Amino acid sequence: MLVTFTTKTYADITMFGDVALAMLKMMGHGATVPGAILAVDVPLALSRLTVAIDAERTLPPAVAKNAYDSSVSMTHRAMPLIDLLTAAAREQSNVMWK
Repeated sequence: MLVTFTTKTYADITMFGDVALAMLKMMGHGATVPGAILAVDVPLALSRLTVAIDAERTLPPAVAKNAYDSSVSMTHRAMPLIDLLTAAAREQSNVMWK
């Protein structure tokens, strides 16, 4: 499964389903696809995601390993989504995923 995040102010971001669902959980949302974040809630979702990614970054390598491909860290996988959320927050735009 692939999940595509969209907003009017940034290019679409497509991720593998398991990674996208993990990031949705980090943002404080359930694993429901499709879904959306209203513009007023985007800054909170962005904050939650960045805090979760920063926390994972500080874990020792043995603990930080997860069920995902260890050759690409969650930090790197989150970067495009963080950029999308930042653009959406700046322009007060909704974010949707399907």
